[in-house]
Amino acid sequence: MTWWVVVEEQRTSERIWSLSERFSHPDRETAEAEALRLAREYEPAYPWSPKSRTVLRGPGGYLVIVEGRTSTYHFRLNVLEEL
Repeated sequence: MTWWVVVEEQRTSERIWSLSERFSHPDRETAEAEALRLAREYEPAYPWSPKSRTVLRGPGGYLVIVEGRTSTYHFRLNVLEEL
């Protein structure tokens, strides 16, 4: 069984959502730990000058809101099981 941490974010200034990263792990616990680390440390494409971040945990992952100097963006991290 393989577990994935998938990062979805707005990768263009037009705010189009896309899959930007994915990481596979042998077990759920490792994937959960990596998702939390990424929620705290991942550097999204936008905003360019991050000032603060808010991490929200929900079923299966995280929503991270990043405040920049002139705009706010967010990205999602999901922990998913490969079937």
